[in-house]
Amino acid sequence: MAMKARVEETSRSAAMLVKFRKDSEKLHRRAGHLTAAADTERRRTEWVAKKLIETGTERARSLGWTDCYTFTKALGERVVEEFAAQLPTSIVRPAIIESAVQSPFPGWIEGFKMAEPLILAYGRGELPEFPASPDSVVEIIPVDHVVGAICAVMATEPELNKPEYYHVSSGARNPLTFEQLYAGVRAYFSKHPFDLGERGAVRLPVWKFPGGDSVESMLRYGEKAHKIADRIITTVPRSERVRKYARELDVQKRRLDFLRRYMDLYSEYAQAELQFIDDNVLALHNALEGDDREKFWCDTSIVDWQHYLQEVHCPSVTDSLRRLDVVRKKRNKALAESAGTLKKVTPSDDAEIIAAFDMDGTLLSSNVIETYLWMRLPELDSHQRVGEIGAMLRKLPKLISAERKDRGTFLRTIYRRYEGADLEELNRIVDEVLAEHVLERLSGDAVRRIREHKAAGHRTILITGAIRPLTRPLEPLFDEIIAAELAVDDRGRCTGFLSGPPLVGESRAAWIKNRARGTNIDLSKSYAYADSHSDLPMLATVGNPVAVSPDVSLFRAARAARWQIVDWKTPATSSRLEIPGVQRFSGGMAR
Repeated sequence: MAMKARVEETSRSAAMLVKFRKDSEKLHRRAGHLTAAADTERRRTEWVAKKLIETGTERARSLGWTDCYTFTKALGERVVEEFAAQLPTSIVRPAIIESAVQSPFPGWIEGFKMAEPLILAYGRGELPEFPASPDSVVEIIPVDHVVGAICAVMATEPELNKPEYYHVSSGARNPLTFEQLYAGVRAYFSKHPFDLGERGAVRLPVWKFPGGDSVESMLRYGEKAHKIADRIITTVPRSERVRKYARELDVQKRRLDFLRRYMDLYSEYAQAELQFIDDNVLALHNALEGDDREKFWCDTSIVDWQHYLQEVHCPSVTDSLRRLDVVRKKRNKALAESAGTLKKVTPSDDAEIIAAFDMDGTLLSSNVIETYLWMRLPELDSHQRVGEIGAMLRKLPKLISAERKDRGTFLRTIYRRYEGADLEELNRIVDEVLAEHVLERLSGDAVRRIREHKAAGHRTILITGAIRPLTRPLEPLFDEIIAAELAVDDRGRCTGFLSGPPLVGESRAAWIKNRARGTNIDLSKSYAYADSHSDLPMLATVGNPVAVSPDVSLFRAARAARWQIVDWKTPATSSRLEIPGVQRFSGGMAR
């Protein structure tokens, strides 16, 4: 009877385990579907917004306007004109408004206007060309001339039903060409370049004005080349060189996006051959008497454009950015100096601080497939080893694809291959064969950091998707280890399943949050260390996230969030081609 009861209990436990596994997989699939649905909705919204802009622009151009902006301004003027029969009406049309020549002081303006982003981008070396003809006129007007013209217009009283129009522009009597604008801006940055720190001064692009079509072709080619390079860089094995290339690609992407945005915005204006006559504004200026002509001047013919660009406008535009660069450098230096300092827990502290560490790729250079082969190959003869490695290589593309889609499913696929293994034998293999190899692969920087956390009174936790036996060599380093638990039958043999879902992705963050709720843990002061984009939720949970030798996706996210990024090197004495215990181990995983 007792034996029958144990068999029935075992059967119920196995059935519950299978149901739990199926429910977990269902939840993972549902979470994946929700994420995919959210991404699809975001892309759909972006597509609709893009199509609305394209449709509006096409409609505006069909009616003779450069874009929706000029079209809607014209519509606004038509509305104002309807009131001209009841009210005297004047319409002021300023050109591109830039900083003041004189009043309230040279260079004054609020905010960034139309030309500032282009000037700053050129000064930073990020505007290699512009789709304009060098002899085309760019209509720029200082803001104090616009204010003076408006004040002068306010003193007039047009006849009813005869609205008056005033172009506040410079191209008719004091034209500034794109080539002159380029020359003035280049001259300024040649004398006062932006400093890139160790890389020195910015190298200024040389504009050749090849024309709008050529610039568009260059931009399309650059966008296509970047897309291909980015696809490659996110698939190759991670390294410091790969992260360097990713950083360069990100800079290139920012430049391409900037060029695309301003190509779409400015190309029509840069290539439009229009001339605006400011005779009405000049007549107002000439009609001013005495001090009014000095207070409300609006004659743009007096502006010396090269002096204005090099001595007034460009210094005003770049001043705030230069001061911001100084603040940013000081902040980055302070962050770098404080990054390695850990706050010690004192008896008066109310809350506990944890330091959570990922294992594979963070503490040691390994992955799940590699550690599986460590466990599996020692028991095989040379021909069987070749067969096992060949089988894994054939499955590698699918495994990599599975990992990117759902790391939980990927881990389960690998752990299915442990079916029939004796769990105690796995522990023995690790203790007698693999422990030394694991410790040899362990980063010295990682060990020092763990010990620093323990010395500071922090609770050290290893959170890994690796199976429990593989963490045995690391037990002395940590206060707590959370690992994947292999399910076993009544004989102690692995079933090929796990006794619970592996902690990956969001589940790691959820585990940490739940632990913090159940105990007195201050997550805002806690730390987390990981190397993969799948660990983003865990890193975002704590106040001190650290990306360790990260993959490209995590590297980019960490840079965007200004997280600390470190590179923990694997000891030079270890080799990823070495299979521990193959020559000196004659036992194996009992099956």
